[in-house]
Amino acid sequence: MATFDDARGWGTVRGDDGEELFFHCTAVADGSRRIAAGTPVRYRLAPGHLGQWEATALELVTAE
Repeated sequence: MATFDDARGWGTVRGDDGEELFFHCTAVADGSRRIAAGTPVRYRLAPGHLGQWEATALELVTAE
């Protein structure tokens, strides 16, 4: 699930393990630069600032 702050252009996602990861709006894969809060997403890990991991390549998870 994602949280997102439109004004700042960043948000967080919580993985299945409960860890929260930062992401920037440019990490949204479809180019929309926005994700509605509470939206389930799929993402990849990437090295981020200050030696912490960040979420990247965020994609919306759709019901199959």
